[in-house]
Amino acid sequence: MTVAQTDRTERRLRRLERLARLLEARWTLPLVAKPIGLDGLIGLIPVAGDVICAVIAAGIVVEGARLGARRRTIWRMAANVVIDLLLGLVPVIGDYADILYRVNSRNLALLRRDLDRLSATGRV
Repeated sequence: MTVAQTDRTERRLRRLERLARLLEARWTLPLVAKPIGLDGLIGLIPVAGDVICAVIAAGIVVEGARLGARRRTIWRMAANVVIDLLLGLVPVIGDYADILYRVNSRNLALLRRDLDRLSATGRV
């Protein structure tokens, strides 16, 4: 991988991390111990909110594939999105799951770890 490709990949990862922060940890409410983001707020809309958040999370999975992550990592990321969607569909429990599960941060950690491994072995 050339320096330009590495720089471009890093910029894309930082952009995805900013998106994940907006979705999962943008604001801290006085009564809630954990920071919340748009995912927790949009998830309050029954069914449609969870589907919207799942579509956004799926976009991060697609971007991971474009960045060259291994198929196994993409499947794990997709499974995380499905789990988050299914948890989110459960009334009340789903609202807490949106705040606690943090699917986008999990997926970005998987993606970054996979790309680092591939970079270290020279496979990307």
